[in-house]
Amino acid sequence: MKCLLFHPETQELKSGGEELIKSWRASDSATIWVHLTGELTKEASDTFRDSFSLHPLALQDASRDRHPPKLEEFEDHTFLILKTLSEDTKDIDFAAIQNCFFIADRFLVSRSSERCLSIEKLWASEMETPVRFGRGIDSIISRLMRIFMDRYLEILLDLESKLEILEDGLLDKVDDTVLAVVTGYKADLKKLRRIFLYHEQMLRELKEGTFPGFSEACHHELNDVYEQQERASSLTLLYYELCSDLIDGYLSLSSHRLNQIMKVLTIVTVVFVPLGFLAGIYGMNFVNIPELQNRYGYFILLSVMATIATTLLISFRRKRWL
Repeated sequence: MKCLLFHPETQELKSGGEELIKSWRASDSATIWVHLTGELTKEASDTFRDSFSLHPLALQDASRDRHPPKLEEFEDHTFLILKTLSEDTKDIDFAAIQNCFFIADRFLVSRSSERCLSIEKLWASEMETPVRFGRGIDSIISRLMRIFMDRYLEILLDLESKLEILEDGLLDKVDDTVLAVVTGYKADLKKLRRIFLYHEQMLRELKEGTFPGFSEACHHELNDVYEQQERASSLTLLYYELCSDLIDGYLSLSSHRLNQIMKVLTIVTVVFVPLGFLAGIYGMNFVNIPELQNRYGYFILLSVMATIATTLLISFRRKRWL
């Protein structure tokens, strides 16, 4: 557990541990950000409940490592659960971590199931210049949500170039590896789309409603985050449909090439059926086959077979089957 304590009168920002919570309670104007990484222990849960009057059921939700994103309003604070990218996520094959936030006018209590790079980034930025603390807790959470979205958008925009490369190479080479990659992208985009739908609904409610811890001055920042979330949702849907089109195109090309192969094999079969028929007739062991006594019978049969094969090939060519 680590804390940031801000005194608006002196513009002083102090970093420390759990001891800063006592200093915050002793002040009437100070604001505090308490962040916990990892398991929400019973001791930490009791501290949060006693110091910030957090609801036990909300703390129970915050203690879970897997929970759908949610927005819940309490008497003096707002509870948020957001899904963010893990520190190892560099590609669309992402891993999500859970971040929980209790937002009030004078405090922000957050908990991440794992290390969160976005929170560390904003934390370091505020340590240098406490701009957001000077504007209020709602400005901190708005900026944090924007950083979350920037990471999502980064991997989405990176995926666009990869899909373009796959799309360009699809006509040159039909490979099952490409199908496996695109199918994987589609599955990841579906999971991402599900998360974004939750986030989009929550942000819409935040910017249109009135919630504890969020002031009217924060409306524009929330609206900016909501627009970025809409953009990410639209891109996710667009890339999901593009992956579906690529899969359909791959399967169509594979089917077309299989049909071409089957057509060639069928033509070869059709050509050799009458030839095999003639060879079968004259391969029978009967004495009274007139052509067997003919001096030129062998050559006549070969000529007939060549004529049949040539006629069939010319017919197929005229019908554009070849």
